[in-house]
Amino acid sequence: MIILETPRLRVRSWVDSDRDLFREINADPKVMEFFPFRRSHQESDALLDKLNGSIRNTGLGFYALELKNSDEPIGFCGLSHPNMPEIFPAETVEIGWRLATRFWGNGYVTEAARALMDFAFNEKAIPALLAFAVEANHRSTAVMKRIGMRPWPQMDFDHPRVPDTHPHLKRHVVYAATAGSLGR
Repeated sequence: MIILETPRLRVRSWVDSDRDLFREINADPKVMEFFPFRRSHQESDALLDKLNGSIRNTGLGFYALELKNSDEPIGFCGLSHPNMPEIFPAETVEIGWRLATRFWGNGYVTEAARALMDFAFNEKAIPALLAFAVEANHRSTAVMKRIGMRPWPQMDFDHPRVPDTHPHLKRHVVYAATAGSLGR
């Protein structure tokens, strides 16, 4: 199911042929630099099934990104509930992304995230979006800034799912945007 299209991308549900790309992303040390672990093939497959279930059941999830000119999957971008009640209210919606490294530097995440923000605010009537990343993850925070999000330092937090064995990955910065704040 296609969620939306941009000039260069399709944002869609995952299909079985995307599994290799999803496994690659979740096992790549560069992509997963700011996560405390990489996923095995089995863990990646289980997560992919969970993502598709969420998309089917709620319309929200981390959707596959596909190049329109080649039909090649490149990563994901999406809208999801972070499911961290100790940090965020249940109705909170985050925007997040990951790409295979060979597609970095082409503006694909920025393009997809802007379109998904418009979709969230205008079609899903979501009043606000958050994004969060490890404090040192300047690639992700640069995207947050490019898509019009602003730092929300009073919400910065130590991620409860990051083990104490990875203290450098605990602190997360939060960025936020509302429909009226984008000025578009």
